[in-house]
Formats: sequence, structure tokens, C-alpha cells
Amino acid sequence: MVVKPYQWLAWISTACLLVAATLAAFNVYPFYIWAFIVSNSLWVLIGILWKENSLIVLNAGLTVIYIAGLLFE
Repeated sequence: MVVKPYQWLAWISTACLLVAATLAAFNVYPFYIWAFIVSNSLWVLIGILWKENSLIVLNAGLTVIYIAGLLFE
């Protein structure tokens, strides 16, 4: 089994993403948006560390969308 570096950071980011989804499910606005911004930003960092372009593009795009939603609501 190959273990990628910074696996601990990926698990923290996953936990943060699950917290964000739970907050969104219970409509805890605007905290769930901030939680999504933090978790997706962490996943961008992981994508950079792992050199995974798909992670970078997906999570950078989601981060921009969440920030735009806060700014232009």
C-alpha cells in the first residue's frame, strides 16, 4: 500500500468538509459557507502538495464560488 505524504492533512480536510456539509444540512448560515471555504482551500493545498491538478481545479473553483456567494448575496 502506497501512502501519500501529508495524509494527515487530507484527513483533517475531509473532517472539515463533513462538518461543512452537516452545517449546510441544518442551514447554519453563514457558518457552513466559511467551513466549505476552509475545507476546500485545504484541499487545494493538498492538491498542490500531491501535484494532483484535478484536486486543485475542483477545489479552487468551489472556493471561488463560495467566496463569490458571500460577496454578492
